[in-house]
Amino acid sequence: MDCCGANAVDMGEPDSFYEIRAEYRDDVPKIRFKPRPGKTLSARRWHSSFSEEGYVDIAKVLQRIQRGGVHPTIKGVVWEFLLGCYDPKSTFQERTKLREHRRSEYEKLKFKCQEMEKAVGSGRIITIPVVTDDGQPIEDPASAALQENKPFDTAHSPIEEQQINNAPLHKEVTQWKLTLHQIGLDVVRTDRTLVYYENQENQAKLWDILAVYSWIDRDIGYCQGMSDLCSPISILIEHEADAFWCFERLMRRLRGNFKSTTTSIGVRTQLSVLSSIIKAVDPKLHEHIENLDGGEYLFAFRMLMVLFRREFSFVDSLYLWELMWSMEYNPNLFSMYDSDAYANRRKGAIGDKKNMLEECGKFERKNVKAGQKDHQAPLSIFLVASVLEAKNKRLLKEAKGLDDVVKILNDITGNLDAKKACDEALKIHEKYLNKTKVS
Repeated sequence: MDCCGANAVDMGEPDSFYEIRAEYRDDVPKIRFKPRPGKTLSARRWHSSFSEEGYVDIAKVLQRIQRGGVHPTIKGVVWEFLLGCYDPKSTFQERTKLREHRRSEYEKLKFKCQEMEKAVGSGRIITIPVVTDDGQPIEDPASAALQENKPFDTAHSPIEEQQINNAPLHKEVTQWKLTLHQIGLDVVRTDRTLVYYENQENQAKLWDILAVYSWIDRDIGYCQGMSDLCSPISILIEHEADAFWCFERLMRRLRGNFKSTTTSIGVRTQLSVLSSIIKAVDPKLHEHIENLDGGEYLFAFRMLMVLFRREFSFVDSLYLWELMWSMEYNPNLFSMYDSDAYANRRKGAIGDKKNMLEECGKFERKNVKAGQKDHQAPLSIFLVASVLEAKNKRLLKEAKGLDDVVKILNDITGNLDAKKACDEALKIHEKYLNKTKVS
């Protein structure tokens, strides 16, 4: 199969992976997104966007996504391009080679993690601590049972030998092992309304991806909320290695939100930008929020951390994400992420500025034209701003304290239209650029 379809999941009925468990059907937000002929990017239009060699007409693809999202049957493979896993100016052959290389790299990373903890790749999930804070092993009955089922596997890795001999583990290994049960506890709670996660193997796949990621990104490790971001990717992209690298690309955008110090967490930077935006486009609302002691905009914390997963149904949150990513898309994305010779060669072949602008999403095009060099204000922040603006009258009239602000914002759950919210966010973005334009 060519590379443009290598990750397309054969879902049968488009909604089969999104089926809600019976006991939750009355408690989840109503699904608003429906593929619309002539607007939604269909499988047919997706495949027709490739040249004979495999180059993608990304400009036409973005236009279609921005109008009506991506059909469920091809979301996974399209997301790989939107998130910068592959260069649309690469050939089928180049992408196949890159995919094979990444799968090999993932297997090496996963094997390293398996050496440190045999639960990785075993099909099970750790939900209780396996080491103490100082790295001493904690006996897990499930782990003992696992070993009993493998009587011929008597060899121990160097890490296991250390634990058997009660030798202290390396600090990085200890820190990683301390996160494993936290990942497990989050995984079993993530999207539990979906029939898909009734299958233990599917939960284990999500746990493995997060466990390996927390090892390679030791500066961030694992933080609550990452399972909500990874789950849709794990569902949509069948091959675990491909899903891992797609999640890794998403985290390059969002990892700053999870980077914490002893005094703050990274998302506060985005909250500060949100404050500046509201102050510029709606000073009266900003002043009111400040008077309520909400000037730090902490009530928007969750929206930004997990990209509105709580405010939309599962299906609509996927639609929202692909709308945002298509609007934020920059043709240099792959080159920014991949610094090898292949990426550098592609970066030099992007073409003139006019062609480059045509291959940008609506939001990114405005940023490029306005000379915005930093990306501290992604579309998600303007999306939060659009929600606040939509609730402007109620906030000014009814909010007498921060609890009222939270209550009013909670009312949007299940009631937001993703396309309309993004369109409003673009309007606020343009208004903000005009207000802050340097003369």
